[in-house]
Amino acid sequence: MKIQNQLSQSAYKSDGFIKKYQKLIKDTVIPYQYSVLNDMAEGAEKSHVVKNFENAASALKGEGTGDGFYGQVFQDSDAAKWIEAAAYSLADFPDKELERLCDGLIDKIAAAQDTDGYLNTYFTIKDREKRWTNLLEAHELYCAGHMMEAACAYYETTGKDKLLKTMIKNAEHIYKVFITDGHEGFPGHPEVELALLKMYRLTENEHCLELAKHFINKRGTDPDFYKKEARNRSWTVWGNNASDNDYQQSGVPVRNMTDAVGHAVRAVYLFTAMADLSSQTNDKELYDACKRLWESITEKRMYITGGIGSTVHGEAFSVDYDLPGDTAYAETCASVGLIFFASRMLENEINSKYADVMEQAFYNTVLAGIQLDGKGFFYVNPLEVVPGISGVASAYRHTLTQRPGWYACACCPPNAARLISSFGKYAYGENDETAFCHMFASGEVRFKNGIHLVCKTDYPYGFTVRYEVKKGGALAIRIPGWSRNYNLKVNGKDTLPQTQSGYVYLDVSDGDHVTLTLDSEPRFVWASPRVPRLTGKVCLLRGPLVYCFEGVDNDGDVLSLALKRGGEVKALRSDDEVLKDVVKLSVKAVRIKNSGYLYSDTVPDETDATAIAIPYYSWGNRGENQMRVWLEEVK
Repeated sequence: MKIQNQLSQSAYKSDGFIKKYQKLIKDTVIPYQYSVLNDMAEGAEKSHVVKNFENAASALKGEGTGDGFYGQVFQDSDAAKWIEAAAYSLADFPDKELERLCDGLIDKIAAAQDTDGYLNTYFTIKDREKRWTNLLEAHELYCAGHMMEAACAYYETTGKDKLLKTMIKNAEHIYKVFITDGHEGFPGHPEVELALLKMYRLTENEHCLELAKHFINKRGTDPDFYKKEARNRSWTVWGNNASDNDYQQSGVPVRNMTDAVGHAVRAVYLFTAMADLSSQTNDKELYDACKRLWESITEKRMYITGGIGSTVHGEAFSVDYDLPGDTAYAETCASVGLIFFASRMLENEINSKYADVMEQAFYNTVLAGIQLDGKGFFYVNPLEVVPGISGVASAYRHTLTQRPGWYACACCPPNAARLISSFGKYAYGENDETAFCHMFASGEVRFKNGIHLVCKTDYPYGFTVRYEVKKGGALAIRIPGWSRNYNLKVNGKDTLPQTQSGYVYLDVSDGDHVTLTLDSEPRFVWASPRVPRLTGKVCLLRGPLVYCFEGVDNDGDVLSLALKRGGEVKALRSDDEVLKDVVKLSVKAVRIKNSGYLYSDTVPDETDATAIAIPYYSWGNRGENQMRVWLEEVK
């Protein structure tokens, strides 16, 4: 059974936990990011994003290039992701001032478009003759893809089509270059493929579909393409290795791929487009490749938090079971992309394993990427930090103990913002007959097939989910794989429908009430013994939330803690001002006494202790602390 596509964002009106986060994005993150784009944010590194568009427009008019181009080669994409996040936010929180700011930025973007449809400030300002000669590094197609996504989102929310028309013109330019004129190659950083498919669904422009097919099908057919391209130019952006086909997923045609390799964000963006195209065109061979890649990620190369990309070297996947917590990369963008991939897999096949991972990545890594007050962001999401080592020692320089306010390479903050703002597009899906509830969140949702629901829940801390059916029909509700038991009632009466691939299917009528109660008990989780760093260790979960231990709750020291096997675990409402809305866990533990020596042949003393755990997404909000997800286990 296939889902046709995600809902439009305006179909879902959030409440509860998700609304709190979406309001944080609206009130704090979006205004702050706008100030960064305009170089007005105090203390943040210069962005120059808006100025780049202004300077490109001046260059096209023959008025000079102002103060030139500044920033990363993909700097344009920051503006695109900001517009997309703002568009989704406007669907939930209409705001004339925010809409005015979007319109003003769109005017500047449109003014930076060349007459032939080309749009990229880096090349328009720096060197127009070098366009399309460095697909490996230059991110022209990547930036175009993000701007296409922004154009679709803004049109769907506001009905305004200036950016959409700009990006249709840009897509036609790309079509002419790569299809009509036969320019060789495919994107160094996949992204435009999934964006073109969004454009196709919105506009029914067949060139968008043909382009997406072209880039996906062309990839890997010539493993030497990037080497040939590099030989034909005398310049580079940052010296990428043109021979590293694993890094850029270019060694084999996509249908022959078996393992998730290389740069993790590039990989899941590509896999998202592959899954989307397979659904759009009923391409079974392409979907079979997607299933292999999904299994490679989720069964051998994914952290318990839904983080992916275990090594800082290339921000990449490593090898099977290499999942070190203290040097984990686990980029926020990679988990955002994993959610994209999961949602597109659900379009091909209704199976709860995809939504389980979507939820796992969202509530843990993606939310951890944003400080609770919305004023700091993690790019990297380690599962262990030790002040004095993390962020300091050379092997740990990337694993920070606190969230910076911004980054010179600022892909993650706006990526998390656009995902959180569009949560409803991933929580729900539909086809002509059935409404699907993939994730649980309070709010009201109207499906295009006529079904209308109001959901009330305290999820992810409360485990009762109530649906009030305003307009009935066929309803499918996911039963999470982590819930060891559940209870389902319709109008107060127990019902036991059979599950199909992790979903229960119900026919509901106007006025019905459906109540799903999931398992609220905390649980211990162990890793496969194939994961070398985790032998003898255990972690705690409750519902979809991974828990961690932070020094501030545990006498400043979590390194000497070990959890007792089978020890009692209790859920506690937090009285902490910063973490006032979270549920903490207390668990029986032992503390190993520090002998004071680097090494000792004396058996260390152990004392009984109670360890306190907090949700992983909330760590790093109370100053610099030790933090661990996995602790040693003792009998």
